[in-house]
Amino acid sequence: MKNLPRTTNESPWTTDEVRLFRTTVRQFVESELVPHQPRWRAQHHPDAQAYLKAGALGMLLPDITDDYGGGGGTFAHEAVVLEELARAGVIFGASVQCIVAHYVLAFGSEEQKRRWLPPMARGELIGAIAMTEPGAGSDLQAIKTTARRDGNEFVVDGSKTFITNGYHAGLVCLAARTDPKVSGPKGLSLICVETQGLPGYRVGTPLEKIGRNGHDTCELFFDGVRVPAGNLLGTAEGQGSFQRMDQLAYERLSVAVGAAATAREAVNLTTKYVKERMIAGRPLMEYQNTRMVLAKCRTEAQVGRVFVDHCIDQFLEGKLDPVSAAMAKYWLTETEFRIVDECLQLYGGYGYMTEYPIARMWADSRVERIFAGTNEIMKELIAWSAH
Repeated sequence: MKNLPRTTNESPWTTDEVRLFRTTVRQFVESELVPHQPRWRAQHHPDAQAYLKAGALGMLLPDITDDYGGGGGTFAHEAVVLEELARAGVIFGASVQCIVAHYVLAFGSEEQKRRWLPPMARGELIGAIAMTEPGAGSDLQAIKTTARRDGNEFVVDGSKTFITNGYHAGLVCLAARTDPKVSGPKGLSLICVETQGLPGYRVGTPLEKIGRNGHDTCELFFDGVRVPAGNLLGTAEGQGSFQRMDQLAYERLSVAVGAAATAREAVNLTTKYVKERMIAGRPLMEYQNTRMVLAKCRTEAQVGRVFVDHCIDQFLEGKLDPVSAAMAKYWLTETEFRIVDECLQLYGGYGYMTEYPIARMWADSRVERIFAGTNEIMKELIAWSAH
């Protein structure tokens, strides 16, 4: 293939294949996802049909090997999906789908991979991660949900909350305490729960949130739910905490990529707005305060982009360490929200109206400082790594 021209705005990890993939994903997002956002926000969940369409395009598991139905690409392809969703302001559970798939890819048996990954790639099976509980968020050692062994089955009792993709989830990657005698992380395991027609499994009504209302964020309830022992991820019980730690760099880098893209889009939208908005007969852009605010925001967004591009390069080379991933998640989500907030201020009263993308962006971005481990926890991890 003849090399395509590189633009000055492209990330260093962009190849011809990635560039073409971005064009395809952008067209799909604009035509198939953007028009449905108001309805998804109102109903508090996306349409299941959207996953089938995204799966047919190859954007659900783009960095999973094609042996298991994935796109056969790298994290660069997943970064494209994250950036294009953020650029368009689309709330859709593709990221969680990919994160769940990587747990299966990393720790599942060959039979588990072939059973679950192809339908996930096609959008026929939607995945969710069920770790957070009413009393256990960033502190997973406090998990109380139990999975008691009974012959060839686990009997699961407990509840989970704030579960993205919970409404549609057909496969729940569940963190449960398989050894109640062992406190702390050593007694935890990850078990994949196939929810279709499962007795004792119940999904709560999608939760009311400040933002990201297009996500189906739900409570999940397990009352004597029986799950085949063969659905355990890993070779033995008690490996859940290690498995979680092993995948955190991927999850936190994914959050950072979306945050960096949102920050850039906020600056782009606001720059266009202040050039058109008239104040006292002059475009808002002609006021010094506007220019100074935008200069600061654009600089910080560009610094964030360089940082996240470096992290993506490191991840692609297998060199991204957990501390650097925590730094990226912490700094980029803090920077994102600060930039979006300052941009919103330049809109005046219109910035508070949800018909404007900047308002939805502000509400949607707030949670990113909380999920995938709160930023306070990120700072603890970073600080302790220096000892």
